[in-house]
Amino acid sequence: MESAAAAISRLHELTASPPISRLSAEFEAAGFELSLVGGPVRDAFLGRPVKDLDFTTDATPDEILRIVKPIADAHWDIGRQFGTIGARILGETVEITTYRSDAYDGLTRKPEVQFGTDLEGDLTRRDFSVNAMALRLPQRVLVDPAGGIEDLLAQSLRTPSQPEVSFGDDPLRMMRAARFAAQLGFDIDDATFEAMRAMAERIDMVSAERVSDELTKLMLTEEPGKGIRLLVDSGLAAHVLPEVPALRLEIDEHAHHKDVYEHSLTVLAQAIDLEAARGHEPDLVLRLAALLHDVGKPKTRRIDASGAVSFHHHDVVGSKLTAKRLHALRFDKETISAVSRLVELHLRFFGYSEGAWTDSAVRRYVRDAGDLLERLHILTRADVTTRNKRKAARLRTAYDDLERRIEELSEAEELASIRPELDGQQIMQLLELKPGPQVGEAYRFLLDLRLDEGELGREEVERRLVEWWRHR
Repeated sequence: MESAAAAISRLHELTASPPISRLSAEFEAAGFELSLVGGPVRDAFLGRPVKDLDFTTDATPDEILRIVKPIADAHWDIGRQFGTIGARILGETVEITTYRSDAYDGLTRKPEVQFGTDLEGDLTRRDFSVNAMALRLPQRVLVDPAGGIEDLLAQSLRTPSQPEVSFGDDPLRMMRAARFAAQLGFDIDDATFEAMRAMAERIDMVSAERVSDELTKLMLTEEPGKGIRLLVDSGLAAHVLPEVPALRLEIDEHAHHKDVYEHSLTVLAQAIDLEAARGHEPDLVLRLAALLHDVGKPKTRRIDASGAVSFHHHDVVGSKLTAKRLHALRFDKETISAVSRLVELHLRFFGYSEGAWTDSAVRRYVRDAGDLLERLHILTRADVTTRNKRKAARLRTAYDDLERRIEELSEAEELASIRPELDGQQIMQLLELKPGPQVGEAYRFLLDLRLDEGELGREEVERRLVEWWRHR
């Protein structure tokens, strides 16, 4: 954490910029209060980059619009029903929200927006004390009614009011606690955590869209594993992502096997390290797949007479469970499809180290992965958590070899765009078929032929197709 003097200096420099100076002067001239609030103030004290400029005011949304319209390059009111007006002023994007407090009536799944009248009241109804600080403008006076500075120093997350009241106002704040713990590296104070455990079931009243949005933010933090642990330990995960706590399989003296829950969190952490090492931005699809890749194990767990444990087909079962859960959380179709496909494919590599694959097997691996290939590379490498250094080195070397072969074959054959040597029109003409399922069947035969044997030439492909069709 930066010194108070350094943080105040950063805030002064930020608020002295032409866009904010202009904005604060206009609000003062109109007789309204304006304060920089929440994240920007917190991050200034933490020495983190200040990204989003959020302001709060006693002006209503209509009054905000009236003030910003003459000075804005553009403005929008998509959040107007929640009291928020967005604008771009001298190239700087800002959001300005009327003092408010959100509360559930216990009957609906969306909070009722209530506008407030003073800054201190607005701040004490916010989620956590470290987010409940504001800088009054243009005076540049720090307002911290809930002791946010002390909690920043202690690296602690605490609600400004009693946690039972705060979480009662908006149960999603319990998930937000896990997200901020992961994002900031802070711990949740005991009273706040106990309230999360006692009130976990109230998360059910929050809409799936809001839950998935918060889960997405958590998964894209630097250390999502810490937040996932808090969701599991508090009981929240049992309501929003029950497949994860289910990974904590009972381990007895007769059936020793890897702790699947701890393994999954390790895979997630290793995938994030590889993601960065290979030059990628935080990837929600990859991270969800890493966390959920083994969710099929509880349903497929079997113990034989010797005490050995098996999880046959947990990849296929896990893929279905993953798709079902992400659909329930209202994730988009593309994300659901990509994550569930990665879960289905995550075991394909194992066995490669036991014996070299044929070129056709490598081609199929690439074809099945499609545009998920790079993510599958990372997930498969991250899935190696063995403490046996010799085994880990063997698997790493084997995957290095597989990636090398994929690259060589790709250069020679453009694997990503492999197609049969005859298209649908040519197939219909040769076999005298009309459009229908039979054409697709013939196309798949030719694609398998292409993957197994490479390019054969038009004449040979036509001969093989006619022969296959005659004997099918």
